[in-house]
Amino acid sequence: MSEMPELDAWVAELLAGLEIPDAPIDVDAILSMAGVAAHSIIRPAAPVTTYIAGYAAGLAAGAGMAGEGASMAGARQRVAELLERHGSDQ
Repeated sequence: MSEMPELDAWVAELLAGLEIPDAPIDVDAILSMAGVAAHSIIRPAAPVTTYIAGYAAGLAAGAGMAGEGASMAGARQRVAELLERHGSDQ
């Protein structure tokens, strides 16, 4: 998980409450993605970006295009590419 016990406890509670306790969650990667989005676009882009990346990963995994972990890694990579391209456009 992360180095923040309160966040780790919340993530565990959230996963249990959503009945997905074994979902592959990389809190540090999510926070990093959110940080880059917030600083590259505008602050509200952080939660929107992470939500959409998770949604895309869920769709890919649900369609059998890749496993859960690989789907999230692919979504994170694509978001990173888009953010990098956006940063170079400015």
